[in-house]
Amino acid sequence: MLPTRHDNDTKPTQPVLPAERTGRAVPWRRLGVSIVFGWFFFGGLGHFLATDFFVSIVPPWLSWPRAVVVVYVSGVLEIAGALLLLSRRTRKMAGLGLFFLTLAVTPANVEMWLHPQRFPDISPSFLTARLFLQAALLVCIVLSTQMGTGKRAVR
Repeated sequence: MLPTRHDNDTKPTQPVLPAERTGRAVPWRRLGVSIVFGWFFFGGLGHFLATDFFVSIVPPWLSWPRAVVVVYVSGVLEIAGALLLLSRRTRKMAGLGLFFLTLAVTPANVEMWLHPQRFPDISPSFLTARLFLQAALLVCIVLSTQMGTGKRAVR
């Protein structure tokens, strides 16, 4: 049985989880935050280092005002979200932002999957796997940043 937290030393209200007792994250959560950080920090840098590639995957209907602006803005948001993951105070907010950003950039991955002939250097099976990887990334964001819970994110 887990120890419980008490309100004004009266009655038990909820169990105290091991990570809350020590102030440390469970290892898988720390690993998840590290994966999400790396994905978005280095992916965001890629928007500036390989701009032409990222411009090429912006769906035609989304290229307002210019595809390059979409690429730069999403790159800045990815880097900012990754950096906000580093602080416990901003981790849940960063998780929420990165979750919705991931949903927002999904059309680019779908565009690549639907038109693999435009990307001859990338195998169609990789493009398919990338869609599943994106779904796994969404799950990783939710679990590692404790989105949707009333708890503060742990270290």
